[in-house]
Amino acid sequence: MPHPNTNTHRPAQQGYSQRPQVQEINTTDIRLGCEISDRLYADIAEAKARFLADNSRDTNKSTQLRRFYDELDLWNKKVNGASDAETRQARYKEFAPLIKMLNAKVAYARGRRHVDENFEKLLRHVISQVKDPATLAQAKLFMEAFMGFYKAVRPRD
Repeated sequence: MPHPNTNTHRPAQQGYSQRPQVQEINTTDIRLGCEISDRLYADIAEAKARFLADNSRDTNKSTQLRRFYDELDLWNKKVNGASDAETRQARYKEFAPLIKMLNAKVAYARGRRHVDENFEKLLRHVISQVKDPATLAQAKLFMEAFMGFYKAVRPRD
């Protein structure tokens, strides 16, 4: 038997507010690799920034999102700062577990309500495609473009 204070069997009454349905971000057009879209760092990044800005209010402050970009940028510099491909590949293999740890960090930030489920999904999708130094650089550039558009859409955050 449900608790007497729960509203499991009654329809919403006039004057009661129901929790709004959260729209889910579509990440299928964010594809890293050999043949990236010429729209990835422009139209696609802007669309994702606008979607997150339009669908979040109390979370996804640009300073919080910037921390994830900054860490991705740091790993990109450590990996792709080497002059030869062999060293870049060796560095990627060494740092890959720490790069992938961004998934845990974004999950933690979501648990603390610093980011929402859509930003978590976006970042996890991008990180899941990082497989080598080249895709790491592409991920960093995508997040850089995303952050530029996001800050333009939400300048006061």
